[in-house]
Amino acid sequence: MTAKTLALRPDPGVPVPETAMVMAAGLGKRMRPLTATRPKPLVEVAGQPLIDHALDRLRAAGVKRAVVNVHYLADALEAHVRRHANGLDIVISDERAQLMETGGGLVQALPHLGDRPFVTVNSDNLWIDGPVDSIRALAAAWDDARMDALLLLVPLARAHCHGGQGDFHLSPDGRIAGRRRPGRLAPFVWTGVQILSPRLITDWPQGPFSTNLFWDRAIAAGRAFGLVHGGLWFDVGTPGAIARTEAILADG
Repeated sequence: MTAKTLALRPDPGVPVPETAMVMAAGLGKRMRPLTATRPKPLVEVAGQPLIDHALDRLRAAGVKRAVVNVHYLADALEAHVRRHANGLDIVISDERAQLMETGGGLVQALPHLGDRPFVTVNSDNLWIDGPVDSIRALAAAWDDARMDALLLLVPLARAHCHGGQGDFHLSPDGRIAGRRRPGRLAPFVWTGVQILSPRLITDWPQGPFSTNLFWDRAIAAGRAFGLVHGGLWFDVGTPGAIARTEAILADG
């Protein structure tokens, strides 16, 4: 069964991971000057802080616990997510002393993530579900016997406000065939949403590092898969992207 088929026909009875990690510790340099006095996850898009869009999607999918990493203007961000938990169990992974990047952030948060597959979302990507709830679709497509990573991907042509050249190539069975080579395009962009198995988070280097380390291992082992997103997706990385995102959303 292909990744596309799974995305359109999720089993509503499949449980969603109870825990998610929300990546929210970045410096937000590309979003300046809006981030001069607030962390990037608190920048508003369509009348709501970016991180609230992510928390709403997690809550709607049935996730119970959100581990949020914090670094830049951490006090403001921590206070906000605790005030706006709305039923989510909020756990803070504190990176005030050192920004750990995405891979190091996962390692630091690992004691809070448990021993079962978990969701991760980037707080600066905004997505609107298509025919089905995207996180539920990931949960339905997850096959623990075959997968260590399942990434929600969007075709490069539908990656709104994204200035990159794509991230991944997919095989017909949904397996990630490889990452983009320098100077070439790749047909799919990672949305910032994925399910990971904690067994993938092992043998890490000291200090900050990228999640690419874990992805490359999973790709090499044939255990990294992609699921194609059927809705809208926006890379809200710059002030200009906010207006473009809001215009598209206003058009429905």
